[in-house]
Amino acid sequence: MSRLRGIDALSALREELFRFRFTSPLVVVPEAGPKKSIHYYLYGRELSWGAMRLDSNGVPRLWQRTTGRVYNPAYIASYGLTNLGHYLRLGDRIFLDIFLRQVEWLEQHAVVRPDRAVVWLNNYDYREGSVLLKGPWVSANVQGFVISALVRGWRVTRRPHLIELLKNSASIFDQDVSQNGVRVEMEGRATYSEKPGLPAPGIMDGYMRSLLGLYDLFVETEDVAVKRLFDEGIEGLKHTLSWWDYRRKWSWYGNHNYLSPPPYHCLNHLLLTVLARLTGEATLSECAKAWNPHNLSQSERVEIYFGCLITKNACRLKHRTWKDSISDSSTGVADTLPTSSELAIGEWTEERRVQVLTLAKLGWSNKRITRATSVPLKLVRAHLTSCSKVHLNRDVRHPR
Repeated sequence: MSRLRGIDALSALREELFRFRFTSPLVVVPEAGPKKSIHYYLYGRELSWGAMRLDSNGVPRLWQRTTGRVYNPAYIASYGLTNLGHYLRLGDRIFLDIFLRQVEWLEQHAVVRPDRAVVWLNNYDYREGSVLLKGPWVSANVQGFVISALVRGWRVTRRPHLIELLKNSASIFDQDVSQNGVRVEMEGRATYSEKPGLPAPGIMDGYMRSLLGLYDLFVETEDVAVKRLFDEGIEGLKHTLSWWDYRRKWSWYGNHNYLSPPPYHCLNHLLLTVLARLTGEATLSECAKAWNPHNLSQSERVEIYFGCLITKNACRLKHRTWKDSISDSSTGVADTLPTSSELAIGEWTEERRVQVLTLAKLGWSNKRITRATSVPLKLVRAHLTSCSKVHLNRDVRHPR
């Protein structure tokens, strides 16, 4: 375990030192928002999914050193929405099937509480700074992401159970974190917490994802109570923007713990851009423009680069995060790569074959496919070679 921690720490440091980028693989999708649209607000074909480990049914588990492999509903919703985006752009039915498989998992794992609130839970322990979240725990980020996925699932399938779940999915935004909700009052304004227990306003991107979920739910149901929660959240966001702002050029991660790493800052900028478009709020629009990384001068880029390195590592030293590991109470399992060219009997299923082929269609390398699917590298190569030969033979028999 100590060797794993050391490798992970060195990998993170190498990433921060040598792969620091001011660009994002994500783009804003202007078609998203209307009731007839199934587009999501952001799309990225080049997302790395480096922490993804697919199970035998094609549902992703999130792998982190401190949790092991766990099912995170927000991660599953994100994977589904990304594949829906692939389908809308590439037209291949296989991507729509992947999206619907994630919707089915989310539908089956919805929890109806005694107060009738429908929630999706993180069933594992997680540490954020000095706060330890004990599973199961709710999250505004999870709730919003899942709502957005299920709204689009409902628009595609018209399955009645989906809309029934959605109708009771917003109530936790009206409940304080002390009542197992996600609402935190800050200076008389409502904020929605991605990691309940953190001081308000918390983590910005998770807060904004939750607002997009509420927006989707209101557009679909026209429920005035949902609109109120969305409006209150927008007011809270406007009020707390200065808390996250670093010199009108970058964003802080969380409660001034450290400057946002580029992926998080670019995400904050894009989500803020989307919310500014949906609401017409000038305050959001002005901040989004100020945070655009393309506007940074060379000297400002140097400032941000060193600022991120210094504040991030100061936070690591303060919380001694390199000592974190999977706790005995965690439901996660350690990450290992397959070492044999053979899978256990019954594991090399049609589902696994489809997973390998789908990721190859997106341009993934064989090693990345092996990491994500647990299919040994030799078997990945053999399967893709076989598929290539099949397609080649078909082209020979049926020339265009």
